[in-house]
Amino acid sequence: MKGRVTEHQERMADRVLDAESLLREHLVISLSGAHAYGFPSHDSDLDLKAIHIAPTAALLGLQPRHVPAERLEVLEGVEVDYSSNELQPVLLGILQGNGNYIERVLGAITVRALPEELEALRPLVRAVLSRRIHRHYRGFAQGQFREWEKSGFRSVKKLLYVLRTTLTGTHALRTGEVETDVTVLLEPYGFGEARTLVERKRSGERIELADALSEQWQREVTRAFAVLDAADAASVLPLEPQPSAVAALEGWMLDVRRRRFGA
Repeated sequence: MKGRVTEHQERMADRVLDAESLLREHLVISLSGAHAYGFPSHDSDLDLKAIHIAPTAALLGLQPRHVPAERLEVLEGVEVDYSSNELQPVLLGILQGNGNYIERVLGAITVRALPEELEALRPLVRAVLSRRIHRHYRGFAQGQFREWEKSGFRSVKKLLYVLRTTLTGTHALRTGEVETDVTVLLEPYGFGEARTLVERKRSGERIELADALSEQWQREVTRAFAVLDAADAASVLPLEPQPSAVAALEGWMLDVRRRRFGA
């Protein structure tokens, strides 16, 4: 498992995932949060985001099962935050530009997967990316900004979450590629000074900014939103998913369902 995870953390994650994998078939389990974003610290939790495939017969009954699964647990000092969503709602969310779901397939650190299914899915998801992602990333970044504001614009972690979200969205709009590691994106989009913030955040979750830096980064965050909006206007992505690409994605899902009927 990549992302600066210790052997102890990995063992705790495996305990949770082994138990959850007895309950559902995971298409993919990804490591998200600070580990995937490039600024984990020793006290960061393990944020595990999954997509599971329900047995087809279970989806055709009187009570279709699209209920998300969630589990939050502290095991031997390690906080493990696991959540999983069923395939169909995830694919519908991807078509609407939901970056949370898109990143589970294309951007985060893969922990476990059905390799053949995932490799078949990834190009299909890339093909349906559209400028709809701008609305998601901007809305998510605004929510993160409000959280930073609640900290008195002091929290380095919350500031980095704003930058990560705006720059992941910017990069996806300009290139069609999903990159969640903010350290890869800082220099290309003019935020190289934030590397010092990354290093400070890696020393702990609760690191705070001094007054002068807080004021500086409030201005820089305004620029980050402007960079995101400019990327939308100049995007290489279509306004909406192309019908042929949507049909191909649906065809793949139906094939997955047919092979799991009665499972």
